[in-house]
Amino acid sequence: MFDKILIANRGEIALRVIRACREMGIQSVAVHSTADSDAMHVRMADEAVCIGPPSGTESYLSIPAIISACEITGAQAIHPGYGFLSENANFVQIVEDHGFTFIGPTAEHIRVMGDKITAKDTMKALGVPCVPGSDGGVPTLDDAKRVGAEIDYPVIIKATAGGGGRGMKVAKTAADMEKAFMTARAESKAAFGNDEVYIEKYLTTPRHIEIQVFGDGKGQAVHLGERDCSLQRRHQKVFEEAPGPCITPKERAQIGKVCADAVAKINYIGAGTVEFLYENGEFYFIEMNTRLQVEHPVTEAIFGVDLVREQIRVAEGLPMSFTQDELTINGHAIEVRINAEKLPNFAPCPGTISQYHAPGGLGVRMDSALYDGYKIPPYYDSLIGKLIVHGRDRPEALARLNRALGELIVDGVDTTLPLFHALLQEDDIHSGTYNIHWLEKWLETHLAG
Repeated sequence: MFDKILIANRGEIALRVIRACREMGIQSVAVHSTADSDAMHVRMADEAVCIGPPSGTESYLSIPAIISACEITGAQAIHPGYGFLSENANFVQIVEDHGFTFIGPTAEHIRVMGDKITAKDTMKALGVPCVPGSDGGVPTLDDAKRVGAEIDYPVIIKATAGGGGRGMKVAKTAADMEKAFMTARAESKAAFGNDEVYIEKYLTTPRHIEIQVFGDGKGQAVHLGERDCSLQRRHQKVFEEAPGPCITPKERAQIGKVCADAVAKINYIGAGTVEFLYENGEFYFIEMNTRLQVEHPVTEAIFGVDLVREQIRVAEGLPMSFTQDELTINGHAIEVRINAEKLPNFAPCPGTISQYHAPGGLGVRMDSALYDGYKIPPYYDSLIGKLIVHGRDRPEALARLNRALGELIVDGVDTTLPLFHALLQEDDIHSGTYNIHWLEKWLETHLAG
C-alpha cells in the first residue's frame, strides 16, 4: 500500500485526488506554483512543495521539479490528474526510471493513443469501429484531394498530434480542400510542432459519445457505460451526462463490450475513455484519452464507484474492486463546467472571488477549489468548478440541476453560469435531441457578440 502520493496538478482535480487519498489513509503531497500558494489544494494536502513560478511551463509542466518534490517528500507514487503531464509518455517513463509509480497507463499505451493515426490503426485492429478516412498521414494537397474524393465530402482534416480543436478544419466540398488543408497544417505546426494531418469523413449530425473503460493491467477490463458530451463549443465540452439519452441498453452493452475487450487485449491499466461520434445507430472511434476525464463524476454518480480510488488500487497491483456483472446503472447524472469567462465571447476573466456559496442537498456535488477571497490566477485554464447532479431519472436530474444552479453563488468575476440558466429553458435540452453542432448554432442566435 502506498504511504504517500504526490498530486502533479492543481485546482479541483488536485482536491479530488486528495480526498480519495484521505479516505484510503494515504498521505498526500500538493505541488504548486508561486501563483497558487494560497490555493485550496495546497491548504488541504498533508504536505505542499512550491515547484516554480506562475508559468505552467516552469511549474506544473516541469518534470525535474516534480521528480525533485517526490524525492524530497518521500512520495512513492504520482497521480497526474488531467491536463498538464497526464498524457505525457516521456514523463511516465522518467517517473518509473526514478523508482516511483505513475498512477495511470503505461508510457507505451499513452504513446500509442496519443498519436491519432496510430490510435486509430490500433483500435481498428482490436475490432473497434472507426470513421472512414485516410490510412495514416496525408502529406500533400494532391493526396488530400484524392482521399476526399474516395470517402466523399464533407471531410475533416485533423492534426495527428492534435487536441482541443486545434489543427482541425472542415472541407465541405472539393473547392474547400486547399484552404482547409493548408490551414490545418499551419495550425498544427504552430500548436504542436508537427504539421502532419489526417483526413476523416465528416459526419453532419453526430453525437459525441464516450465509453468509460477501466483495466487492471493484467488482461482484465470493464466498461462503465457511456457519457454523452455532445454540447460543445469549439470542440470543448460544457455539459455532460450519463447515461446518454439516445443510447439503448443493447447498444450500450455491445459497444461497451467491444471497448472493454479491446483494452483488455493490450493489458491496459487504470482509467481510460474511448471516444466516438455516434450517428444513425453507428459508433465511429475518434480517439482514446488515457487518463481520468473532467467529466468522470457523472459516471461515479450512476455506478456508485470512486474511479480515483480504483486508479490507486490497480497502480498498487491490487485487483479491481468490481466485476462487469456488478456494475449496474442507477439513475441519471449531469455535469456542467463552470468557467471564469465573460459572455458572450467567453473571454477569460481572472480576479478575486468576493463571495462563494456551493449548492447542496440530495444528489448535488460541487467540485471546486474556490473560496471567499480566492484570487483566480490568469495563468491557467479558466475552469473554476464542476456542478454535478444525480437523480432517479433524467427529468429529475434536470430539475435538480436547475435548483442547484439557483443556489450557486460566485461573485467577483464573470462566469458561464448564465449560459446554463439559459440552456435549461430550451426544449431540446429537456428532450435530449441535440448533436455536437447544436450549441454553437444556439450561441450564434442567443449570445451573439
